[in-house]
Amino acid sequence: MGGDAPKPPPAPPRYHPWDDVALVATLFAVDPSGVGGVCLRALPGPVRDQWLADTRELLPPDMHRRKIPLHVTDGRLLGGLDLTATLRAGRPVAEHGLLAEAHGGVVELAMAERVRGSPVSYLCAALDTNEVVLERDGIALRSPARLGVIALDEGSNEDEQVADALLDRLAFLVDLSPIGVRDMGELPYSAADISAARDRLPAVTISEAQVGAICETALALGIYSLRAALHAVHAARIAAALDGDPEVTDGQVNLAARLVMAPRATQMPYVPPEQEQEPPPPEPPPPDQDQGESDQNQEERKDPLADQVLEAAKAAIPQDLLDRLRLGQLRRAKVRSTGKSGQVQQANMRGRPAGVRRGDLRPGDRLNLIETLRAAAPWQRVRRAERERGPAETPVKRKGGKAVAVVMPRVEVRKDDFRIQKYKHRSETTAIFVVDASGSSALHRLGEAKGAVELLLADCYVRRDRVALVAFRGKEAELLLPPTRSLVRTKRCLADLPGGGGTPLASGIETGLALADAVKRRGGTPLLVILTDGRANVARNGQGGRPQATEEALTVSRLVRASGVAAMVVDTSNHPHPQAKALAEAMDATYMPLPHADAGRLNAAVKAKAGL
Repeated sequence: MGGDAPKPPPAPPRYHPWDDVALVATLFAVDPSGVGGVCLRALPGPVRDQWLADTRELLPPDMHRRKIPLHVTDGRLLGGLDLTATLRAGRPVAEHGLLAEAHGGVVELAMAERVRGSPVSYLCAALDTNEVVLERDGIALRSPARLGVIALDEGSNEDEQVADALLDRLAFLVDLSPIGVRDMGELPYSAADISAARDRLPAVTISEAQVGAICETALALGIYSLRAALHAVHAARIAAALDGDPEVTDGQVNLAARLVMAPRATQMPYVPPEQEQEPPPPEPPPPDQDQGESDQNQEERKDPLADQVLEAAKAAIPQDLLDRLRLGQLRRAKVRSTGKSGQVQQANMRGRPAGVRRGDLRPGDRLNLIETLRAAAPWQRVRRAERERGPAETPVKRKGGKAVAVVMPRVEVRKDDFRIQKYKHRSETTAIFVVDASGSSALHRLGEAKGAVELLLADCYVRRDRVALVAFRGKEAELLLPPTRSLVRTKRCLADLPGGGGTPLASGIETGLALADAVKRRGGTPLLVILTDGRANVARNGQGGRPQATEEALTVSRLVRASGVAAMVVDTSNHPHPQAKALAEAMDATYMPLPHADAGRLNAAVKAKAGL
C-alpha cells in the first residue's frame, strides 16, 4: 500500500432523470423545513402532478398544507385584524395568516417566477427565523412558522425565473422539462420508511472531512452562498437516515452534491494545465523546516474525497449547461433586463393590485372597502364613547319641515380611515430598430442584419410589444415603420429595404431618439437597437465630410445618454471598429462586436444583452 500509486476515483454512474427527482421528493418529505424546500420548474401537466401527488403521499396525513396564490395580500400572508371578530367584540382581534397556519407543514407557491416584492421578503424571513412577525393594524404578534416551500416555477424561458433570494433558501432546484410521461417511475421509499428516517435524523452525524469536501465542491463550481453547502450537508444526513446509517457515508455525500450543487453551478472547475516533467536537480537544497511544512500542507490539501464529490456533481450537470458555462454565460440573469416587459408604473384603476394607501378619495380612485373597515374597526369603542359623552338627545335633521331621527351607523367610518387601492402595470415596450442601409454596411452585413431584425421582431410580436423601423442611407434617415404590432407589415418593410449610398449616422440616431421620446410621452418604454459599422460620412445637412459627420454622430449619441433611453449598438463590420465602440460609449449603450455572426447568432446576442 505504501509504494502503490493511489487509484483515481471511479466515475460516478449516470442516473435516470426521474430517479433524481424521486429522491428529491423523498428527501424533502423527511424534513421539509430543514431543507427549506424545492423549486419545481415545469409547466402544468401529468409529470408535475405525479411528482406533487407522490410528495403529498410521503408527507404525514395530518401535516398542514397551504397554497399561496400569486396575488396574495400581506394581510392574508402574515395575518392581521379579524374584522368580523373585532366588530363583534369591540376590541382588536388578531387572525393568523397563511404562513402561521402552515406551521409544521408545507406551503405551495403558485407561479413562483412572477412573485416579487413583499411576499418573497416575508417568505424568506419565515424560512430564516421559523416565525412570523406581525406588526400592523395596531397588533404586535409573533407566531411560529416552521415550514417547507414548494415553489412552482412555470416560466417558459430563461427570462422568467424565481427570485434569487428565495432560490438561495431552497435546497433543491428541479427541472421536470426533460422528463416525459413514459419516464415516470416508482418512489424509492415508502411512507413508513420516511417516518422511520424522520425519527433517526437527529442522531445522524457527518464528519468534518465530508463537510470540507462539500465546501470545496461548492467553491469549485462557483457557488459562493453558504446556504448551498448547509443544504447539501443536511441532505446527506437525511440520505443516511433513510438508509439507516448512524453516520454519513461518502456515497451519501456524493448524492447530496449531485442533487444540491449541480443545478447551482455557475462555472466549470479549474483544471490546471499539464506541465512537462523537468529533470530533477543534481543535488537537492538543504532541508528547510518551513518549506517542508508547506509541501506537507500542500499534499494534505489533495483530498480524494473532495475530488470524488466534485466528479459526482459534475456528472449531474446537464450538457447544455456545460456549453453555456464554457461560453462564460450564467444560467440565470443577475441583472433585470430593461426591454423585456417595460417599466413598472403606478395606476389608479387598472393593472395588478399593489397594496393600499391612506388618503382622500378623489375622482378616479377606487376605495378598498375591506381595508377601510379594518382601519376603522379598532376605533369603534373610542368613537362610541365619544358619542355617549355627547348630547343625550337623539340626533335629528329636518326634512320637509319634519324632524327625522338619524340612525347612527354600526361602524363609524371617518375620513382618516379611507384606504385607496393602488395598482401597478408594466408599460408597453417599443423596440426601435435603427438599421444602417448605407453602402459600406450593405456590402458587409445588411443581409444578416435584416435576418436578425426579423427574428427579433417575431419575439416582440409574441410578447405583444410594439416595434418600429428606421433606416438611414444616402443623405437622410427615414421612418419606414411607425410603432406597430403587425409582423407581416414589418417583414414587408424589411424585404423592401434597399442598400447603398452614404452613411448619415447622426440623422439615423436623431430620428430614432425622436421616436423614443414620443413613445415615452405616451407612457411606453422605448429601446433603441442600432445596427451599424459606425463609419459616418454624411452630416445632418446632407453634405459629405467624415470628420463633421463623426462629430455630429457623437453629439447626438450624448443626447441619447442624457435622455435616459436604453440603447445598444451592434457593430456589424467585419472587424470590431473603434468608431462603433466610441459611439456606444457616448450614448452609454451596450456595445456588441459581432464580426462572425449570422442572423441567428446576432438575434441570440441582442436577446441576451437586452433581455428581449
